[in-house]
Amino acid sequence: MITLLLFIVYAVYAIVLAAALARAGLRSITKIPAASSGGPFTRVLIIGATGGTGHQLVTQALERGLIVTALVRRPQTLSVQHPHLTVVQGDVLDYSSVERAVRGQDAVFSALGHKRFFVPTRILSEGTRNVLRAMETYGVRRFICETSLGIGNSVGRMGLYYSLFVIPFILPLYFWDKTRQEQLIAASKLEWVIVRPAALTNAPARGVYRHGFSVGSLLLTARISRADVAHFMLNHLTDNSYLGAAVGVSK
Repeated sequence: MITLLLFIVYAVYAIVLAAALARAGLRSITKIPAASSGGPFTRVLIIGATGGTGHQLVTQALERGLIVTALVRRPQTLSVQHPHLTVVQGDVLDYSSVERAVRGQDAVFSALGHKRFFVPTRILSEGTRNVLRAMETYGVRRFICETSLGIGNSVGRMGLYYSLFVIPFILPLYFWDKTRQEQLIAASKLEWVIVRPAALTNAPARGVYRHGFSVGSLLLTARISRADVAHFMLNHLTDNSYLGAAVGVSK
């Protein structure tokens, strides 16, 4: 009897949390016209470059011939070396270091994350607030940010395992900060794209994936490689089809 009662309480909690994440996350599409003037996007800043997706962003951006700056807290943890790569030591929560890194860029990619899952946090939202402020100060136009399926109008689309266990038990505070992050981006004056990947893997890039506003699965765990997420994000440096939208991506 006690086990059944605990299960019911947990199920109610998971449903209430899902409803809250749906309400708090971005739900609408903001039509943003691309700037009619301005040079090409050749200089890019990557936030979260030492993470899985961030590392792929750095590698693939250099392969595309872009001039890359990576803002990292510990430069020694970024193994990539390249003549077109500048590694800047700094903390996304320190506005002065963010400002130095943003100045002179054409676009910013964020794959910001952390592992403080079980304590209240604002690392994602406050770090993003600093990035947005610096971008608007220096006229950096385009911001492409990785968040996740499972918030806003994508609630439930990571599959039952994530919807009923991983998100409510392990990641509720992390995902709640993602909702704040998305709302800050949507309120900015930038050309922005929010990319919501499915569960991330370290599989090699396939270059073939699904994207849009109804990707993922309500039952099975939706997955995609970090390499393919980076590929999709980099494509939207020049692709304007999802400006002002939070788009899901899954294999």
